[in-house]
Amino acid sequence: MPLPKLSNRQQGFSLIEVLIALIIMSVGMLGIAGLYVQSLQAGRTSMFRHQAVALAGDVADRIRANPTAGISYTDPTGADNGCVGAGVDCDVAGMALHDVFLWKQQAGDSLPGSAATGGGDVTVQFDDTVVPPLFTITVSWEEPGITALDTPPSYVVTIPVNPF
Repeated sequence: MPLPKLSNRQQGFSLIEVLIALIIMSVGMLGIAGLYVQSLQAGRTSMFRHQAVALAGDVADRIRANPTAGISYTDPTGADNGCVGAGVDCDVAGMALHDVFLWKQQAGDSLPGSAATGGGDVTVQFDDTVVPPLFTITVSWEEPGITALDTPPSYVVTIPVNPF
């Protein structure tokens, strides 16, 4: 029986082919890592937006519960009047200022901001030139990676409140 004829052709992979495959795999893995980082950032942004919407809803509910306070809700800082304690009786404007104080504190605690602001911010604008009067609630915050030239993210809702 004759012996099989040996071929001079190389069989298997050369070192160059292995290196090229390794480079292609590395680029693919870098792409996957980039997608992972981007998904983490999107999740963080989504969480901040959810907190902003919940805070704006709380602000709207407090305004609806005290509809005759009007312009008092536009105060930029509010005041800790202790209106929620037992036996404490606040007037309409005092309750509004206490509400502003509370939601400014909530925004500062739950939303990110610069070192100067310490956290997110809530502002309210009051328009009594229309019937029913309109309150425009703006919840704003700063996210990491946003430069001074970029507009910081915010959530704005306008609600009509009838001061019966």
